[in-house]
Amino acid sequence: MATYTTTAPSPEDIASLRDGSGPPPVGGNGGSDSDFFEVRLRRARLGMLVAVIGIAMIFISFTSAYVVRQGLPTFDARTNTLVNDWLAVPLPALLLVNSLVLLMSSLTMELARRQAGRDLALARVTPASQVSSTNESRISWLALTIVLGLCFLAGQLMVWRELAASGFYLSTTPSSSFLYLLTGMHGVHLLGGIVALLAASGAALLRKTVATQFILLDVTGWYWHFMAVLWIYILCLFEFVR
Repeated sequence: MATYTTTAPSPEDIASLRDGSGPPPVGGNGGSDSDFFEVRLRRARLGMLVAVIGIAMIFISFTSAYVVRQGLPTFDARTNTLVNDWLAVPLPALLLVNSLVLLMSSLTMELARRQAGRDLALARVTPASQVSSTNESRISWLALTIVLGLCFLAGQLMVWRELAASGFYLSTTPSSSFLYLLTGMHGVHLLGGIVALLAASGAALLRKTVATQFILLDVTGWYWHFMAVLWIYILCLFEFVR
């Protein structure tokens, strides 16, 4: 009968694994650190894709309600007739400025993501001390993206104040209700992206592994680009579907 024996790791092996000087861990299927990184990246991107699809479905449902409500008459009790109470809301010019700010933040986000990709490739062939020198530039791009995102949200609050000064409140007309709803929902999801950016910045400041930093930046970057595309879609919806 065949017998199987296991060899316990020596104290030297355990010490080398703890300080990171030992060989890369091998999974049950013979995978290396590179394989494990690819698995982590695929899982993170899949989770992000599921979240993006869910958000897209929400805004698609809002779009359907927006289009249907435009042609839906309401009953006027004073005249006992059906009337169309849809009144197009004049879009403030500040929305265009906010759009440019968000597009600029998408550019800085992409620069940070690509810098993280270069750092990851460099970490595989050079010591970590040489990679850390580029960490500051990546954090700078991240910080600029966060600032631009906060400026966009502040600009949206100014747009709401301008609409209120013009007499268009949340419940003034159905069109103004949709304007507040869609821009507000977008702002909430963008705020979630800012929180993710802060987490990615924290990972860089805490000197997490380059692979972990890249995964955080990659997923957050694609989510941020989706927020920019979604905003352009919302703006086109209010401009051309009136």
